[in-house]
Amino acid sequence: MSVSRLPILPAFTFLLLALIASLLFSLASGATGFGIHPGGVDDPALTRLIVLGIRLPRIVLAVLVGAGLGAAGAVMQGLFRNPLADPGLIGVSSGAALGATLMIVEGVVWLGPGVMARWGIPVGGMLGACVMTGILQRFSTRQGSVSTSRLVLAGVALGALASAATGILLYRANDAALRDLTFWTMGSLAGVRWREIEILAPFTLSSLLLLMALARPLNLLLLGEENAALMGCRVGRVKFLCLLAVTLCVGPAVAFSGVIGFVGVIVPHLIRLASGPDHRFLIPGSALLGSLLLVLSDTLARLIAIPSDVPVGIVTAGLGAPVFIWLLMRRSDQEIPS
Repeated sequence: MSVSRLPILPAFTFLLLALIASLLFSLASGATGFGIHPGGVDDPALTRLIVLGIRLPRIVLAVLVGAGLGAAGAVMQGLFRNPLADPGLIGVSSGAALGATLMIVEGVVWLGPGVMARWGIPVGGMLGACVMTGILQRFSTRQGSVSTSRLVLAGVALGALASAATGILLYRANDAALRDLTFWTMGSLAGVRWREIEILAPFTLSSLLLLMALARPLNLLLLGEENAALMGCRVGRVKFLCLLAVTLCVGPAVAFSGVIGFVGVIVPHLIRLASGPDHRFLIPGSALLGSLLLVLSDTLARLIAIPSDVPVGIVTAGLGAPVFIWLLMRRSDQEIPS
């Protein structure tokens, strides 16, 4: 089942070294420099605050969100056997966005400022994603099995409803919440602190482990559901676990970073072109490349309009759309078995 076009170990090593280099570059880049360059900050205490208290948690968030979106996109494309699939296709991103938006607009009234500041947005995003997944599971299950076609149709419809509800909430927001929502809907990693990382990291790491554990069953699903079942794959259970893992990845990520497009579509596509469809490399490779792409995109977002902070979703869209068009122009129907 393994179809490798590049040697696995060198490719992993290259991605890992590129990610480390991007982390160091991002850590040293910004409006104030690194404290050791001309124009940098001379006060060591202030430099330490900027680097360790502001830039580093933002970089770690980019790593976690990029890894989650990349791996989730790889699983969605394998599950649906469609290179255009991503978590947004089944409405998980829209559900998480609705939950987080609801908390931004109404959370202070419901929970109070203290609880809202620490738990409101991540809890709202996670609950929104979980509720959406539960509804999808209910609508797409017939006679004990999950229908992929019904899952897609229900996901598109429910995603549209969630987006409509999010739009209605925008009209209820005050000026401060509306400004937050404007940046959040374009995707932004600004303002993150270590407390957000402490919440997000367990969800992302546990879901990545689950996604990688599903690599072999997903390889079997590439042969078709009937053939996979004949080879011992429990298709219904695999679909449910894929949805659960994607929800754990995407829900908290969207809650903290907002809507960041193209990562879940472009990254698995590029890894598949380089390595083939084997999910044993595709999933971890997509996680590494997703982290690399989002770290570099966020670094560019901080540098292109100093001292302003451009939402990272704008950068990923600007970089991803041309690549997506190029992939559409060169893709053959044989790249993903159907």
